[in-house]
Amino acid sequence: MKEISAEEIIQRIRVENPWWIGNHTISQSHRDWKPRAYFDLFFPLVKTQSVRRAVVLMGPRRVGKTVMIHHAIQALLDEGVRPESICYFSVDHPIYNGLSVEKLLSYYGQASGVDYKSEQVYIFFDEIQYLREWEIHLKSAVDTYSNIKSIASGSAAAALRLKSAESGAGRFTDFLLPPLTFYEYLNLTDQTNLMQETSWEKGGGSFFLARDIEKVNEQFLYYLNFGGYPEVIFSPQIQSDPARFIKSDIIDKVLLRDLPSLYGIGDIQELNYLFTTLAFNTANEISLEELSKNSGVAKNTIKKYIEYLEAAFLIKVVHRVDHNAKRFRRANYFKVYLTNPSMRAALFSPLKADDSAIGSLAETAIFSQWFHSGDTTLYYARWQDGEVDIVRLGTEQKVKWAVEVKWSDRYCDKPEELKSLVSFCHENRLNDVLVTSRTKTINCKVEGINMRFVPASLYCYTVGYNLIRRRKNLTLREQLEIEAPEDQPDNPLTSETT
Repeated sequence: MKEISAEEIIQRIRVENPWWIGNHTISQSHRDWKPRAYFDLFFPLVKTQSVRRAVVLMGPRRVGKTVMIHHAIQALLDEGVRPESICYFSVDHPIYNGLSVEKLLSYYGQASGVDYKSEQVYIFFDEIQYLREWEIHLKSAVDTYSNIKSIASGSAAAALRLKSAESGAGRFTDFLLPPLTFYEYLNLTDQTNLMQETSWEKGGGSFFLARDIEKVNEQFLYYLNFGGYPEVIFSPQIQSDPARFIKSDIIDKVLLRDLPSLYGIGDIQELNYLFTTLAFNTANEISLEELSKNSGVAKNTIKKYIEYLEAAFLIKVVHRVDHNAKRFRRANYFKVYLTNPSMRAALFSPLKADDSAIGSLAETAIFSQWFHSGDTTLYYARWQDGEVDIVRLGTEQKVKWAVEVKWSDRYCDKPEELKSLVSFCHENRLNDVLVTSRTKTINCKVEGINMRFVPASLYCYTVGYNLIRRRKNLTLREQLEIEAPEDQPDNPLTSETT
């Protein structure tokens, strides 16, 4: 039986790096994609040489990691970096099976003629989880070669984050690329002209009004059903059958392959059932007791499954506070949100504007924008006869702001019906509060509380826009520590402190 020769591997490397010859550009298929807003945050980490770290680009499947890598390669070329000094490996290709990072570097030197041990080079390892013990070998490369800037990516997000934290401390910078925000969705589809920028009276940052709220809501509904993945928003074929793409190519690969291989999960059917249940109940309060009773699975097992799903960036758990914004000692009740609302349409069916579940999906979308911030101080409040959807706590359990999410204009006309919200504001000395609506933007006062109503779609867009803008304004050193930002947002509309 013939073995794959070194020459075959070298030839494959040359094929994957077309900028070494010809017009020194990436492929047309990658150039056709408009860069995500996150690219402006990612590229400075790629090109910096002042900090000796590898960049680990991670995130859910199909959010555009490979395209972003190629956009980074093109940006390096545009800045005058020698084409042969940039190497890309698609590590999931079978030809690289069993090779180490060091061996791949050796083949790169042979393929390009570059002395990678002394010259400044940029090496991109796409889908690096296919390399056995990649985290050990990548850390070794960082320690050994100060002239090599390594950028790794992978879709097995849970595995990458776990191994990066265990073995790459001080040598890896994790960069999370999440699903599209509503702002990015409109930007990629060239529809930001639907928005009109203005200012928010309390605190810095921008707020957006709609030039035509019906058209904005039409796109918002589209975003809820299909807008989380770049490929989906440009493909009517995928939209006609989202289950085939999103469920089969994204969700199932995580549930059936990534998580079981990482955590040794034996009963995949249990995990699949739990995720489907959580997705159907996104934005609704659930309990371990109820999940255990309905599924017949032990509470401790369910708790572990939820931790796994959260590690894989499929869901986000939000905990509960009471009427006084006090946290509970036991997290018996909590909410689970999909990190990308369009996963629900893939598992079940797309929703229409007047479907009963659309309010929960709008709330999911709004929470998913905030997940991009890394903010760990977001809760929901619930007590015997009331609830508030989003509560941000500051030091000493003090409520910084609250948002009530509605997909209805009813409360714009009858704000006095928001008794739970008013009660919560009085109890926690909040003078201002934000409520989302479907189409109306108004200000009013109820029992001394200033209420500002804004359409949910505008709020969603504004949060996504400002969170990305805030991160762009950080220095590079602050970017390197972005996983633990010290200055958490204090404004429910923007991402800056009031």
